Amino acid sequence: MLRQFKKRYIIPVVAGGFLFVGASFRDDFFEIAKQIEIFTTLFKTVNQNYVDETNPADLMDKAIKNMLLDLDPYTVYFNEQDVAKFKINSTGEYTGIGAYISRREGRLIIREPYKNFPADKAGLKAGDEIVQIGDVNLVDFKDDAAQLLKGSKNSKIDIQYKRQGKLMNTQIVLDEVEIKAVPFYALLADKTTGYIVLSQFNAKASAETKDALEKLKSQGATRIILDLRGNPGGLLHEAVNICNLFVPQNEVIVTTKSKIEKHNNSYKTQKQPVDLTIPLAVLVDGKSASASEIVAGALQDLDRAVIVGARSFGKGLVQRPLDLTYGTQVKVTISRYYTPSGRCIQALDYSKKDKNGKAIRTDASQYNAFKTRKGRTVYDGGGIQPDIELSEAKTSTISDALLKNDGIFNYVTQYYYKNPNLGTTIPTFSDTDFTEFKAFLKKEKFEFDTETELALKNTLATAKKEKIEESITAEYQQLLAAVQRSEEKELDKNKSEIKKLIVDEIIKRYQYKEGLYQYYTKSNIEITKAQALLNNQAEYNKILKN
Repeated sequence: MLRQFKKRYIIPVVAGGFLFVGASFRDDFFEIAKQIEIFTTLFKTVNQNYVDETNPADLMDKAIKNMLLDLDPYTVYFNEQDVAKFKINSTGEYTGIGAYISRREGRLIIREPYKNFPADKAGLKAGDEIVQIGDVNLVDFKDDAAQLLKGSKNSKIDIQYKRQGKLMNTQIVLDEVEIKAVPFYALLADKTTGYIVLSQFNAKASAETKDALEKLKSQGATRIILDLRGNPGGLLHEAVNICNLFVPQNEVIVTTKSKIEKHNNSYKTQKQPVDLTIPLAVLVDGKSASASEIVAGALQDLDRAVIVGARSFGKGLVQRPLDLTYGTQVKVTISRYYTPSGRCIQALDYSKKDKNGKAIRTDASQYNAFKTRKGRTVYDGGGIQPDIELSEAKTSTISDALLKNDGIFNYVTQYYYKNPNLGTTIPTFSDTDFTEFKAFLKKEKFEFDTETELALKNTLATAKKEKIEESITAEYQQLLAAVQRSEEKELDKNKSEIKKLIVDEIIKRYQYKEGLYQYYTKSNIEITKAQALLNNQAEYNKILKN
C-alpha cells in the first residue's frame, strides 16, 4: 500500500491485506558491523569485476527487498520512487489519471476508471490495455509504467491503448485526484437505517465517516450499518477516531505491545462522541483487515455494535515508516495490537513456516477465550469472528480463483461491448448466460491456478528438471484432467455465488462504484440481514447482552 511519508505523519500504520512480525534488532553491534562490512565488500567487488555492466541501484534495491522477504509482507523497503507512491493511500490525494490500473504479464490494464476523473473523461474503460504513453512503447518497458501517468496538474499525456483488439488513441489531462475513504452513504428504503461504506483508513477517514453519520441522522436515520467489507486498513489513529464516533471520550480502543518499550502504547478516544446509543451493525468479510479489525474488534469488545458477515482477515500487526538516507524509507512491523478485551487477532505466525515457506496459520484449537465488557465470550487468533456469521459473506475457492486470475473481469469486458446500451438497467444473468460464461473460460483456456492445480504443475516442472517427465506424462494428464473436471463441477456447485459476482462487475462497468453501492442497498443479503437485525431491537439487545 502507498502511505504518507512526511515526518509529521510518522505514526503507527496498520496496513491492509497482509502483515509481518516485528523485526528483531539484536544488541550484538559487532556482529551487525561485521555483516555490513562483508556485504559492502561483496557489493563493491561484484560491481567492479562482473563481466557485464551492472546497475548498482537496481542490484541494491533487489538485495534489500529480497532480504526483507524472509520477515513478513509488511516490512518493506521504499526507494525514492516508492516513497512518492507511498503518499497516496495515507492522504487519499494525488495528481494523475484517476483510475485503478494493474500490470499482469507485462500488460498495463485499466481496472476501474473513477467517475469524472481524467481517465474517465478521456474515454478509457475497464479492460483497456495501455500500450504506449507519450513516446514510450510499453512492450519492452520494464520499469513501473504507472509512473509515466503522473505529473503536474493540467499536464497532457498522449495515450495509445488496445480495446477489443483495436488500437485507439486519446489524450489525458492530468488533474488532482481525491480517493474518498467513504465513497458512498445513503438512507435505506425503510428511511430509518443509514448505510455507510468505509473503504479505507486514510487521513480523512474519520472526518468523512462523521460527516456521513451526521447527515444520515439529520435525514432521519435512527440506526446505522457501517460496511467494512473489503477494507484492507490504513492509519491506526483514524480507526481510533472512527470508534470515537460511537463510544465515550477516554475509552481505550487498541493497545500496542512490542519488545521495545517506546512502542508500547494505549490509544484512547480523544473527543466527544457523535452518538452513544444509536444501534450499530458492522459488516466484515475475509478482506477486512488491520484497521478494519481494530474498529470491529473494539466495538465488539465494548458491546457497542453487532458484527455481521464472515471472519475477518486476521492482521494484528502494526507498522511504522522510518526515514532512511537519500529520500528512502523502510516500513517496519514494530508491534502487535490488542483489542480492549486483550485479544490479538493475528492469524498467521511469520516466525514459523511450512515446507513451502508459507507462514503457519493459528489453529482454531489454539484460540484463547476473552470476555467483552458485558461478559460475552470472544476469541483471538484468527481475525474477528462476527456475532452473526453469514455464509453469503464468504467466497468459495473457485470464486477466489476467478477473481484473482481475471476470469470474471475479462468475461465482463467482452459482455460490456456486446451489450453497449444496458445503461442503468440491472442485468439479469440467466443459466444460459452462465453456460456462455463457462464456454468463455474454455475458449480462453482459463487457468484457475488453485492450490491443487499449481501443486500438480509444480510436480511436472520438477519432473522435467529431473528428466523423468516422459515416464509420468500419461498419469499427469489424467490427474490434470481430473482436477479440471473437479473445477467445472465447482463452477456449477457455486453457480449462484459466481453469478452474483458477475452481476456486480457488470453493474460497475455501466454505473461505476456508485451504482454498485446503490444496487447493494436494495439487493445485498448481508445488508438486508443487518437491516433486519437493527429493526428487531429485542434481538439486537439480546446479542449484545448474551
